Amino acid sequence: MTETVFSQIVNGEIPCAKVYEDAETFAFMDAGQVNPGHVIVATKEPAATLLDLDDDTVAALFRSVSKVAKAVEAAFRPDGLTILQANRPAGWQTVPHVHVHVLPRHRDDGVGLTWPRKEPGLEALRALAARIDVAD
Repeated sequence: MTETVFSQIVNGEIPCAKVYEDAETFAFMDAGQVNPGHVIVATKEPAATLLDLDDDTVAALFRSVSKVAKAVEAAFRPDGLTILQANRPAGWQTVPHVHVHVLPRHRDDGVGLTWPRKEPGLEALRALAARIDVAD
């Protein structure tokens, strides 16, 4: 994987406002704060997407996300929190290094997250579900 701005931050090559760090993850303030308290939690090991991680790393990432979200809640007391993880450009990912946004939300903060809702009906949903093979 090529080096990204996030790997440079994790490696200390670019300064940041660090929030949390453990053996597998690194959390820092998003330079483009959507709302005060907007934190990015990234894996230390570079991987492009969540799909590229093993189960243990995914678990470590989301343990850190939970810790950071609770700390953001305590510090900023937002009306809500959006936890966003995106994969590949079509999925809204802008930096090809797996990460999660912890975004404090406030009523009428102007932040939008919308998509056209489709309701195909139960039989179509069952057909779609049948295509998905979740292996243990």
